[in-house]
Amino acid sequence: MDKILLQYLKSSPILSRCNLSDQEVDDLAVYLRKHCLATHIEKVVRMVEEVISINPALEWKEILEAAANKMVRFLNAAAASIRIFDPQTGRLVAFGSFQYAEKNRQESIPLEQSVAGRVITSGKSFLVPNILLEPDYKNKDIVREHGFNSLMAIPIHIPGFLANEGDIQGTIQIYYKENDKEFDPLEVANAELMSRRVSYVLAKKRILDLQKLNIQKEKIVEKIFVKLSHREGIKMRDVFRMMIPELVTIIQIQSCALFSVTPDRRYVQTELEYPVGQDIHDPTCRFLVKDHPYFDVLINQSEQYNDYEFERINASYIFLKDPLKSRLADEELKRYAARHGVKSVLLIPLRAKDEINYFLVFYNTDRRREFTDHEIELLNFFGKEIMKALRIEKLDDVLHDFKNPGIAIAGFAKRARKLLQTEDLNSVKDRINEYLDIITQETTRMQELAIYPNIEGRERVLDLTLILKNRFRINEEAIREQKRTNIILVQDELQPQLFVFCSPFGFERVLDNLLDNATKAIPEQGGELAIRSYRSDDMACFEIRNTGRIPEEKITQIQSGEVKGRGLNIIYRFIQAIHGKLEVSTDDHSTTFRVSIPIYKETE
Repeated sequence: MDKILLQYLKSSPILSRCNLSDQEVDDLAVYLRKHCLATHIEKVVRMVEEVISINPALEWKEILEAAANKMVRFLNAAAASIRIFDPQTGRLVAFGSFQYAEKNRQESIPLEQSVAGRVITSGKSFLVPNILLEPDYKNKDIVREHGFNSLMAIPIHIPGFLANEGDIQGTIQIYYKENDKEFDPLEVANAELMSRRVSYVLAKKRILDLQKLNIQKEKIVEKIFVKLSHREGIKMRDVFRMMIPELVTIIQIQSCALFSVTPDRRYVQTELEYPVGQDIHDPTCRFLVKDHPYFDVLINQSEQYNDYEFERINASYIFLKDPLKSRLADEELKRYAARHGVKSVLLIPLRAKDEINYFLVFYNTDRRREFTDHEIELLNFFGKEIMKALRIEKLDDVLHDFKNPGIAIAGFAKRARKLLQTEDLNSVKDRINEYLDIITQETTRMQELAIYPNIEGRERVLDLTLILKNRFRINEEAIREQKRTNIILVQDELQPQLFVFCSPFGFERVLDNLLDNATKAIPEQGGELAIRSYRSDDMACFEIRNTGRIPEEKITQIQSGEVKGRGLNIIYRFIQAIHGKLEVSTDDHSTTFRVSIPIYKETE
């Protein structure tokens, strides 16, 4: 230090005119080192300690605003603002300020032809002695409105810690009242030193966020694992309900839903929702993507990534900052938002090999402006874990539903074999063919269920009454196999051509489970099992009635989906997914299950 001071003092043109002796120059160097430099370094150390003592548990914006406050005070400046580079939009986003109101700043500015952009591109500080004369500083009104005439732009750089995690780059712009300001190199060096210490605090923040993220991921996995270990298997409705409290620290949820996308990318349909029974969309089987702009932009990526006034379109999410004003919100969403106090809507695509087959939608009661990468990552992780468990649940459902076609195959095979022993085969040929057709049909059904466990997605127009009669016939065989000879089968009024739009396999599974449950509920001494179908307004309805009654409290559980049995869970989930309705009633002698499904309406 002494050698550096001596070198600069002896080369100073000012001191050379004072005719100081070598000893006097040495004494001056010692004085400056002991008093001036020591005092300044002490001040710098104190300020650095203040910066690195900023609590890394604060939000990113709060950390940067606290740092801007300290830098302004230390450098005797007027104000400071922070911008962070968003690589997905290629723009610089306003991210906090001190003594410079956010409302007076543009939310984002381009990287090119901007002071902040020059700093990020070069990685070096940039000095603007006169804002009015700087072509890359576009907002000249800052001089008139705030009296800021000059600025010093300092880079911020926070390295990523993961292989797929990029560095964060930004600038702190420090404003001064002076016009044509001459920036002291020591002043600039101090600002750059403090900026590096801010980066240190933000790096600690990233580490804490990663730790928190891993803890939250472990909680999600643990809860799903515990649920999977239960004998009754996993029910996604319960998992959804159980997981939501884990997300409260990120987002205040009014409701949320998991949607699946059809292979042709034209439709989406609800797989799960929390809480059950939301009225976000019209009660149709599917939602046409083109009718819902926020679905369309998410699935078809029809707009460029950018941060707009009322929505943010990002590769990792779409965020409607205000659904009542967003151009991506349809009238249904706006009505729902107004009715339930939804302040923002977040859509998270769940990609597999760069293709969106599922996505989550969160309807939130908090008015957020942005989400951190770690928050989005956790929501994405939550969605993918839910998808894994959903596949397990569907597989369990398929295995559960192998029973009825298995019984039918065995029963009709026995009948066909017995008829083959008849001497006059021509007289029983038609009946043998009928039995073999049923065996073929049920075998194909089992094969399809085994190969395509997500067969529910293959919807088409169905004749409700025709399928009801067919499954009633199959259940009759199951009754014979159980040797329940005291059960009387009754076909009441069956209205033809009640067309609905849903999965044939899913609908058959619902009928099989309802008929199987009704059969089991008939007392040992016997009784009736009856079916009926009819139209009521815009709904196709069918009823299954059996002798025997169930307690009122169980009726409430069934109609709200609060049941443990897998069969009833399959029934409830399917009916809820196609926006149908399940009702249960009982009298002194019998119980009736009534299911209503929207009548299919052709659309152009």
